[in-house]
Amino acid sequence: MNRPQRGPRLPRLTLRGRRTLWAYAFLAIPLLFFIAIRIWPMVQAFQLSVTRWHVDPAQRTFVGLLHFRQMWGDARFLQALRNTALYAAIGVPAQVFLGLGIALLLNNIRRLRGLFRAIYFAPYVTPAVAVAWAWSFMLSPHFGVINSILGVFGIPPQPFLTSPVQALPTVAAVVVWQFVGFHVLIFLVALNSIPREIYEAARIDGASGWPLFRRVTLPLLNPSLVLAVVMATASPSIGILQLFTQVLNLRMYDPGGPLGSTNTVVLYMYQMAFRRYDFGYAAAIIVVLFAIILAVSLVQLRLLRRRFEY
Repeated sequence: MNRPQRGPRLPRLTLRGRRTLWAYAFLAIPLLFFIAIRIWPMVQAFQLSVTRWHVDPAQRTFVGLLHFRQMWGDARFLQALRNTALYAAIGVPAQVFLGLGIALLLNNIRRLRGLFRAIYFAPYVTPAVAVAWAWSFMLSPHFGVINSILGVFGIPPQPFLTSPVQALPTVAAVVVWQFVGFHVLIFLVALNSIPREIYEAARIDGASGWPLFRRVTLPLLNPSLVLAVVMATASPSIGILQLFTQVLNLRMYDPGGPLGSTNTVVLYMYQMAFRRYDFGYAAAIIVVLFAIILAVSLVQLRLLRRRFEY
């Protein structure tokens, strides 16, 4: 009796091969999610930026670089771009240096350290909308607690959010107050990871105070410093270049601030997309912002690594 012929037997995977296969399978799941949530919308934004948008896809027309040429003649966009640069110039150094200074102080105390950490970190985990509304009431020129405190010292009420001069620094101060706790946590973790033996050896060699900080602590904090600067600049959650929620929800008469003095690139994009329904122009703004964030992040990584590398 003839036995049925079987096909060639597949080689059995070794234990290492099965582990590798499972590793690729588990990596594929978040990769597909990342492509669907990040990469594909980015590709659509690039495609939309060179078209004149219409609700009917069949009536969308290719316009090339028309939106980008229009952008550089748009006074409101240029003002939003300038405001965003000012926010970065004020907010990024303030967040990083304040976070580092507070972390150094907290690292030197033993009692109630956990309480102080919670106090400084609490604003970061508070919803940005709640923070913006609370500060808008406190900064009110008529019944705000900030002006009441200033009145005790004989200082007249300040307009804060209703002044074209004071509005942008005020918003920047609110953003720094909310996000500085994140940087405190980063630097505290980094400080606690530095071996005590390094400090003891440096003190034996006569280092103390500022020289000890500059030659020992600061170089060892280099990775955390780079992370803090990049996060403060370009992160979707706390990056100054993507500032949106605080400006929109601080109770100013115009969401862009008095005379557009607090408007940002992301907020202006929102206005173009969901008020004027010019999605093609809004997509072009996002493409420009993406290029700016990418360039700034690369420059920061190169300069900071070169500066503090020993």
